[in-house]
Amino acid sequence: MTRYQVLTFTIFAVSWEVYARVRGGLLIPTFTETVQATVVLLGSAELWHALYASNQALVLGFAAAVGVGVPLGIVLGRFRTLERFTDVYLNILLVTPMAAISPLLGMSVGYGLAARVILVAVFAIVMVVVNSRAGVRQADPSLIEMARSFGAGERQIWTRILLPGALPAIMTGIRLGIGRAVTGMVLVELLMVSTALGGLMLEYRGLLKAPQLYATIAIILAEALLLISAARWAERKLTGRSA
Repeated sequence: MTRYQVLTFTIFAVSWEVYARVRGGLLIPTFTETVQATVVLLGSAELWHALYASNQALVLGFAAAVGVGVPLGIVLGRFRTLERFTDVYLNILLVTPMAAISPLLGMSVGYGLAARVILVAVFAIVMVVVNSRAGVRQADPSLIEMARSFGAGERQIWTRILLPGALPAIMTGIRLGIGRAVTGMVLVELLMVSTALGGLMLEYRGLLKAPQLYATIAIILAEALLLISAARWAERKLTGRSA
């Protein structure tokens, strides 16, 4: 963390502590109470079981989103005719509130791991597809024409021009998709299946255990930030960008 990030976090923590002590009451714990609850939770088996269950859906769903979304976005970026048939569905996924389709998903495939994986994948895949498509479109047409004039085939254009040029945008889509996947993971557990981390949050809310509730949220946010940081590190390594 830079000194500016440390300063910002310190201001945030102090403001939280002061506000909770003055106006918080039962439902808003202080920052110190939340930190203490976080330490206790990290030492409990209950949290780690919940993390394991939640991350099953996260890993499988996000892997499906990347495995399908990256090739689909690349193909749509290269072949505009195919995009005409699929663009409306991408727009639907972008504007449809995912909370509204969770009951339909539960009725279709049940309320087990499959439903959670599908919802995580649906949350993340839009960002992956859109950014992969944009990355291919950013390729300089003059480079493609020059390559063709020198006898390059479609395969060489893909491997030498399109994919290297699209890689930064693809990695950006993956990084944004991680955040969406974590959102989907939590949302499906809160709205459709009261299990894992979402089940813990509902339990703590029902018992008015505010420090534990805030601690669970903080742990989810910390995991999301770690995953995004890992994706950013991978992006720098693959694209050769500096920090």
